[in-house]
Amino acid sequence: MLRLRNLLVLALMAGMFFTACNGTSKKKAEKKANEKEVAGPGKAEAIFPDWSRDATIYEVNIRQYTKEGTFAAFEKSLPRLKKLGVDILWIMPIYPISEKNRKGTLGSYYAVADYKGVNPEFGNLADFKHLVDKAHEMGFHVLLDWVANHTGWDNKWITEHPDWYTQDSLGHIISPVPDWTDVADLNYNNPNMRAAMIDAMKYWVKEANIDGYRCDVAGSVPVDFWNQARAELDAIKPVYMLAEDADNMDLLKKAFNANYGWPFLHIMNEIYKGKKTSADIVNYFEKTYAAYPQGSYPMMFTTNHDENSWNGTAYERLGDAVKTFSALTFVVPGMPLIYSGLEAGLNKSLSFFEKDEIDWSDLSMSTFFHKLIQLKKDNNALWNGNSGGDFENLQNSAMPKVLTFSRKNNGNEVVSVFNLSPEAVSFEITGSIPEGTFKEAFTGQERELNGIFKLKPWGYQIFVK
Repeated sequence: MLRLRNLLVLALMAGMFFTACNGTSKKKAEKKANEKEVAGPGKAEAIFPDWSRDATIYEVNIRQYTKEGTFAAFEKSLPRLKKLGVDILWIMPIYPISEKNRKGTLGSYYAVADYKGVNPEFGNLADFKHLVDKAHEMGFHVLLDWVANHTGWDNKWITEHPDWYTQDSLGHIISPVPDWTDVADLNYNNPNMRAAMIDAMKYWVKEANIDGYRCDVAGSVPVDFWNQARAELDAIKPVYMLAEDADNMDLLKKAFNANYGWPFLHIMNEIYKGKKTSADIVNYFEKTYAAYPQGSYPMMFTTNHDENSWNGTAYERLGDAVKTFSALTFVVPGMPLIYSGLEAGLNKSLSFFEKDEIDWSDLSMSTFFHKLIQLKKDNNALWNGNSGGDFENLQNSAMPKVLTFSRKNNGNEVVSVFNLSPEAVSFEITGSIPEGTFKEAFTGQERELNGIFKLKPWGYQIFVK
């Protein structure tokens, strides 16, 4: 997938050549992105819908999005989101929430009481189908958040099929994690439960015409289940699948198109603290190249619902470098994510179990994100997976404070320079300097890339040709 071609990985590429040749497999075809034969762990076999190739994903928190917290109220924001430029709407779980062992007043979206039901807090099935139809009409694609690892405690499966759940030595159904007291762990050794789960997933594709799923704690569910589920979903229509996981690359071979760039987020957090540097980013992409099935990629983000609610806002973690790291997620390989409210400068941790409406009074960050989204669309070097260019590290005279890299594809080149430090820096690109005249994406200034660069603390420039 992501290929890092520079002197640092030549030895790795040589060593992996024969493995790649033996591991290459036939891709199913919808309208696939460019085929590229490279060394690595083999090709991803999943279908990559054409509409995902240059997409930005937007996470929708229905409960907190509006005062009403309904599908109909959120639908009114679709024209604004269309203008923003996002493509994929990932809608957090819409299912009824269990009341037994519920946390807080409203409970967790991820304690599902009925996989084929709709949370009345949000509306009804007709309201949801109307939202999906309207989104499709406007050119969006819709992913539902799916919770396959566990259910709420009053899901009918518990009373009707207790053997579908993990039990302790005394026959008591248990939670998947001690602190997750509001949910019960499902038993994937039971084929009947697996069949019922896939049936429920197929229901939403058939009934509401959704375009795929973001799958919660996907790594805790067996890979062979996901492979079967993907095959049966694709038989209805080609879907897109996002795994909440960063460790099990087998998920990306057949079942999922993308996973979470958790390690990249953690590197960004640590860089802001002064504990990591640009060298850790280069190392990350070396490892990504070596591990990911070719064509698959991570979703990149500065925050999401978990980070925001439990680990602090993007502003609390990244301070005055929020724009810097946000821009970085749009120019490195991977699909960028915008969480609800980021375009409004969201700087509070939203309650997970209570009503806690997003403040939309200041949309000044919308222009910033719109420019980044348009930058990605306008430059195929920045597209996702096989449709985009490789990460090519460029040496510079201010390493490891400064990160400089290039991505090229089909005659398009994007060179990014990022000062990942709280100090002003002057530096030059050394070694192989990209040739020609480039235009800086935000200012329109043209220059060649030899000579001195000067960047303010946490400053960055993105040059396109």
